[in-house]
Amino acid sequence: MPWYDFLWSYEADGNYEHIAEHGISPDEVEWVVQHPLEVGSSRSSGRPVAVGRTPEGRLLIVVYEQIDDLTIYPVTAYEVEGA
Repeated sequence: MPWYDFLWSYEADGNYEHIAEHGISPDEVEWVVQHPLEVGSSRSSGRPVAVGRTPEGRLLIVVYEQIDDLTIYPVTAYEVEGA
């Protein structure tokens, strides 16, 4: 299991608020990125994507930027409906 440092921006237009608007917590984002079922790239942005289930069973897609080998900046996340 990889370990990463996650960068969270708490400004009004930062990633923390954006992801919270989708009903997803930072803990859920971090869990999915560190325990993915699948990884790939976003078709629209080309950024890395992690797909995985939270400990509560929610299936999430997390789009992020990998700043360096150990640092992740989550861009957005959303739940797969009906999964």
